[in-house]
Amino acid sequence: MSKPTALASVSSFADLPELYAELTATPDFVASFGDPLPLTIIDAAEEPAEHTMPDPIAAQAECGGIVAAIFDLLTDTRLDPLAPELAWGFVNSFHFVANKLESREDRLADTLRDMARRLEPGEVFNKELEDTQLECQSVAEQRAAMEAMRDYAAAMYRVCAGRPWSPAKGSRASHVTTASQISALDFLRARSERRRDRYDPQGPVVVVSGPADWHDWRILWNRLDQIRTRIPNMVLVTTGQRLGVDAAAAAWAAQRGVVCIAFGLYGRGKGKGFKRNRDIAELMPVEAILCEGSGIQSSLYDLFNPSQGHRVPTHVFLATDQEPDVPIKKKRRIIAA
Repeated sequence: MSKPTALASVSSFADLPELYAELTATPDFVASFGDPLPLTIIDAAEEPAEHTMPDPIAAQAECGGIVAAIFDLLTDTRLDPLAPELAWGFVNSFHFVANKLESREDRLADTLRDMARRLEPGEVFNKELEDTQLECQSVAEQRAAMEAMRDYAAAMYRVCAGRPWSPAKGSRASHVTTASQISALDFLRARSERRRDRYDPQGPVVVVSGPADWHDWRILWNRLDQIRTRIPNMVLVTTGQRLGVDAAAAAWAAQRGVVCIAFGLYGRGKGKGFKRNRDIAELMPVEAILCEGSGIQSSLYDLFNPSQGHRVPTHVFLATDQEPDVPIKKKRRIIAA
């Protein structure tokens, strides 16, 4: 597959040619496609049978190619603003199917646990047990493949759109990669219930927060890289905005394979932002980056620098610390050249 010609649509968050040139399957795809079960049950009503998996190199290339083709087709036309929406929907289709498969996998796992408790002698029960186990394994294999394709399509979306892909609600947790974006609601529920390990990542928490109108992502990425050098197993926590500082931090996490937890605003009533700040502080973060913004950032700064209690080393960036903004069209021309 040749490199796409529409490099004018690429954001400076990453380098599309470099990403697109990787035409050998990544470890995520090899893990999900390269070692299929000898037998599989692809539908609950079917008997076990042999079925091949798609070629991992082709699957990876097509997932990236479709997203790139959407931007290639619509860039510099009247439909240019709609390209991110269409590409978002393509990535979300994998996410939707993966979530359905995960729910089915959970139900089958519950059935297996019940069957194990009432283990009965006899060929009929043994056949039912074996088929249920194989179906659960087959669904897990399908779900892992959907997640691998979703994650690679999401990586291409981030490259083309200049911001990370995230679902409209809920989490984008992955079994095959650490680059997960987890909703705070799922994270807190998993912590209290120990529901699923992948929704409760373990590691030192680093917090990033700032305004939506922040444009200098490089200053954030450089400082996050420095922190990750010292804390390689860090978990990133943001205040959940889709623009500005939080979006830049989420893009960095996706690029570096770091788990990102988005603490959005949930519920009704006044003071939601300050309650969210207290929830973040209770995670006992080890370091923080705060960019000059609203009272939300000021509140976090006060929580992280108390006169007594848990003090958090905090890196503060003022709005005047940013490099001058470059208009997006100029950015595109620079990259295309």
